[in-house]
Parts: sequence; C-alpha cells; structure tokens
Amino acid sequence: MQPIDVVVLTKDSEHLLDRCLASVYENVPVKNLIIVDGFSTDRTLKIINKTKEVHGNVKVLKVGGSRARAREKGIQHVSTDWFMFVDSDVVLGKDWLRKAEKNVKSDVGAVWGVNIDVIPNMKARRVLKLQSLIARQCFGLRGGMHDTLIRREAVKDIRIPEELHAYEDSYIINWIKAKGYKTVVGEDVYCLHFKAPTNWSLQNGVSQAIVEFRCGLIYSHMYEYMFLYPVFMFHWFIQLSLQGAKALLPP
Repeated sequence: MQPIDVVVLTKDSEHLLDRCLASVYENVPVKNLIIVDGFSTDRTLKIINKTKEVHGNVKVLKVGGSRARAREKGIQHVSTDWFMFVDSDVVLGKDWLRKAEKNVKSDVGAVWGVNIDVIPNMKARRVLKLQSLIARQCFGLRGGMHDTLIRREAVKDIRIPEELHAYEDSYIINWIKAKGYKTVVGEDVYCLHFKAPTNWSLQNGVSQAIVEFRCGLIYSHMYEYMFLYPVFMFHWFIQLSLQGAKALLPP
C-alpha cells in the first residue's frame, strides 16, 4: 500500500504518546501524521514537536470540544485514498498495515484492529484471549476507532453530531455501512491499549459509563445497544477486578 495519512487524537497523552507514535512510524508508511490536539497542558506537545523534528511530516490541529468534532476535523485534512485513526494510548502490533491491507477489497470501507486492554502486570494468556474476545464482541455491537484503516471515499462527506463525546466511533462505522461498504476485523491485526494510570479506578469507570449512556441517548441509533450494555459493564468489571488482583501479585 502507498503511504497513508494517520490521524491521532490527543489530549494530555504524555503517558504513552511517544511509544504510540513510534509504533505508527514502525508499522505504517506515513504520508502525513495529523495530530488533533484538545489543548493539552502536559508534555504532549513537546513529544509531538520531537516527532516532527525527526520525521518532518507532522501537522497539528488545535480542536476543542467533543471527540466527534476532533475526528471530523481530522478526516477533513486527510489527502490519501486510505487513512488510519490511531488513538494516542495504543501501541500498534507488528506489521499492522501489511496485515490489515490483506483485508482491503473493493467492497470494504474499514479494517479494524482488535484492541487489547493492557492491565498492569497481568500477562496471562487467558486474560489476553478474554480481552480479545470481548473486544471483538464490542466492535460488533458498537464499532471502534482505536486502530482503524478507513477508505476516505466512504467518510469524506461525514457529519458527526458534535454532542457525541462517545459513540462517535459507532456513528462512523454505521456511516460507512450506509454507504454500502463492509467493515471487517483484521486477521492478526491488533493494538495494545494502555489506559492512563488515572483511568484505573471505579470512579473513573462509572464516570465513563455515564458519558456513554448520555451520548447513547443523543445518538438515536444506539438504542439497540443499550439492551446489550451489560456486555460493556462486564468488560469493565473484569478490568477492574484484574487491576485489583494484580496488587496481590509479587513484584
């Protein structure tokens, strides 16, 4: 595949951004790295500037508001036939694009890489398999943009409701399908999702659930997923339980 544009949404992403961007350049031929920053106040911009000094092909957009607005602005600056969304808290798996492009066909509008939530100090294969299984099920229910290859033609005219700070990923996936394209999960295509340390708390989990519930009410297409919300709650419960269990493990 020819070099493609990569869109990365950031806001106070210093905990993993350097590793994230390194994995992008290692596994994707990047034409332009389009950073959509929500006015970060930590070291995020310093990390981005360092990346720009090394690679040169970095464009930074300052965008406030919801993730919906940030993703739409990113799409508007894409110039290649295919592009990627990569979240700033993930590390791409080896040969990500080479493996993903095997799924690129004339009727495919998006290829998603499974996101595996990395729980500190937990490396059991059973946990990874469970994470992968749940992530695949969640994508089938509501989509995802953690690491996604997208056909620009399928989204070039998209207008995402600005109120969607969550479920904007589902809106994009449903938009692509409405255009007549398939969305597929890539075989052996994945990313490791490293949540910020502050995210590993029950309070934060409840807060995120409230945001998603409110956005689900705004996005009328989400009513069907609300009945399946226990799947997501179970996912979060497993994450929080394992995070608590790791404290009992020897260093």
